Amino acid sequence: MQKKIFVTGISTEVGKTIVSAILVEALQADYWKPVQAGELENSDSHKIEKLISNKKTKIHSNSYALHTPMSPHASAEIDKVTIDVKNITAPKTNNHLVIEGAGGILVPLNDTETVLDIIKPDYHVIVVSRHYLGSINHTLLTVNLLKQKGFKVSIIFSGKEHVTTEAIIKKMTEVPVIGRIEEEPYFDQNVIREYAELFKEKL
Repeated sequence: MQKKIFVTGISTEVGKTIVSAILVEALQADYWKPVQAGELENSDSHKIEKLISNKKTKIHSNSYALHTPMSPHASAEIDKVTIDVKNITAPKTNNHLVIEGAGGILVPLNDTETVLDIIKPDYHVIVVSRHYLGSINHTLLTVNLLKQKGFKVSIIFSGKEHVTTEAIIKKMTEVPVIGRIEEEPYFDQNVIREYAELFKEKL
């Protein structure tokens, strides 16, 4: 059965693209970033392409490719477009699919809808949590809202281990933890492959 995994974060710059690359490599899955805001020359899709080494993955086009690195609703306004959630439809594929969100789940796409509105009921949502002051609150808010909505949720920790933070998050969310990505000096195809092997059986 094809898996559909949606990768979200508790904030921006927490490691969603690295996690997406690892999951894509682990499952030899296709990759799709529905909304890209900014960095169109070096987009998340380009980064994934450089980080994976399997030959099976297909990288699907963004539904919206916006020019300014801002919240999608604001970036769309600058580009004089309105993001219509009805136009964000998952690509047809017979392969597993890893979908990378923009920012966190309540990032606005337009005046009434957020990233949460493009997460389908059959998606397994993986929340990337990175330790910083306030990250426990952000992680609990994200995971609890997803659980309330009935999604299957797991966590991947990213960055340097923080024992007390991770322990309380595990205890209070009661969702599976797939693992942690250490504060690596760099990420290349070999490092991504190592993590893919490590996480594969938990997916």
